[in-house]
Amino acid sequence: MRRHFCFGFLFCAIFLPRILGFPQTNTSIDCDSLLPNYEAEPQTSSPPYLIAVSFDNFEPGNEIQVTLEALKDVGFKGFNLQAREIEGDVPVGTFKITDPNTKGLECHNVTNSAVSHANSDVKQKVTTTWIAPHDVRDLQFIATVVQDLEKFWVGIQSKTLTPTHSESVNGTGKSKRKVCFECIC
Repeated sequence: MRRHFCFGFLFCAIFLPRILGFPQTNTSIDCDSLLPNYEAEPQTSSPPYLIAVSFDNFEPGNEIQVTLEALKDVGFKGFNLQAREIEGDVPVGTFKITDPNTKGLECHNVTNSAVSHANSDVKQKVTTTWIAPHDVRDLQFIATVVQDLEKFWVGIQSKTLTPTHSESVNGTGKSKRKVCFECIC
């Protein structure tokens, strides 16, 4: 009897959260269309989510902190976040996974070119780090955010980030110029 109880408990502990909650393994968001792979229509109302970035300008190799955050107490269970050039339709750059609620995705054969949810827990905020590539134009971060199986928003955008294309700045954003403390007049 005790063996059957343990088996039943183990079965429920493993499978019940996936049956009742946001399906982790069967739900993904397409890299190109940013649509979830289940039958539902995106919301047309203003999204209760915001994408914040740590800098307005960047150089190749710069690391930009990107935060996806709920504006109210609505939370979200799933998301797909990418950087795309303005009017572009493929992800650019790569993400460094720093939040345990996130995982990197491979889009267009580029590892960590997008970031997504690692679990179905309700989240108020996730933060990740994006690494700027070479030869990229003005861009925005774009996301699909899934509140639950019936409510999701597609195409949430950050402000526009602009490459500085300056020879005098290195990958950390610090100037390479030498400062002259003694000048001849």
